[in-house]
Amino acid sequence: MRGLGRGGRGRFPPAEVAEVKALACELPAQTGRPLSRWSAAELAREAVVRGIVCSISGTTVWRWLAEDAIRPWAWRSWVFPRDPDFREKASRVLDLYERRWEGRRLHPGEYVISADEKTGLQALSRRHPLVTPGPGRPGLVEHEYRRRGTLAYLAAMDVHGPQRGLFGHVQTKVSNDAFDRLVADVMASEPYACARRVFWIVDNGTVHRGQKAIDRLQSRWSNLVLVHLPTHASWLNQIEIYFSILARKALSPCHFDSLDQLTERILGFQAEFARTAQPFDWTFTRRDLHTLLDRLDQRGQLAPAA
Repeated sequence: MRGLGRGGRGRFPPAEVAEVKALACELPAQTGRPLSRWSAAELAREAVVRGIVCSISGTTVWRWLAEDAIRPWAWRSWVFPRDPDFREKASRVLDLYERRWEGRRLHPGEYVISADEKTGLQALSRRHPLVTPGPGRPGLVEHEYRRRGTLAYLAAMDVHGPQRGLFGHVQTKVSNDAFDRLVADVMASEPYACARRVFWIVDNGTVHRGQKAIDRLQSRWSNLVLVHLPTHASWLNQIEIYFSILARKALSPCHFDSLDQLTERILGFQAEFARTAQPFDWTFTRRDLHTLLDRLDQRGQLAPAA
């Protein structure tokens, strides 16, 4: 077993520090431990068991890991790109965010709309009223509730001018007719009604999926261009940023006595957001996408085409 601090009391040779960091990058289950994540204290004990060091504290391990931003106790979910045309489809969307299409700058009379649906919005009536925040404590929300029903929110936002164009409908369920009514609201309004082209960025949800949706919508609005995101790429749809703001600012904590009250809150927030909205500071570009996908390709992490 190695001795503590061969470089002096409380000091560890660089090789030992590197071995502990390497240990932190292993899955504990692969070492035979019944764990899904390491803590700093567990890593300290494991380093002693393996003979990497004679004695070490969890605080020291934590400090070493912080030097390289290693956080073995943290996990983040994600989805590997599986769409065989992911690069091409995503690049088109990112180009539109930079006001480009097929290698050319968009005309001032062309617009980009981001649209989607937020489903499963519940009206939960708490068994006791919310308690407002006070000195030294946060607001309080009762854990128990009664269910008052569920709604869906369909929204469309002008990427480059949300103050000019933010539209939304609240429905009991998502359907082709519901989405088409949202599209009609946008396309009947100026400047979109007289625009050269209006690009609609959508995911592959049922109501706007595939060629059938393209044919259905473009047959009604000749200046509409439906642009589909790759599969599992909602993170590239800017309307999702708006949805996250809505959830955080207007719907949490959730306390609504009726579906009408929930509807009023959603549409009220939509109007308030539009009054002061500015385009999102979107910085992820086609070049960044290609760098990311090239890195995944090198790791062999891109799934093969089905």
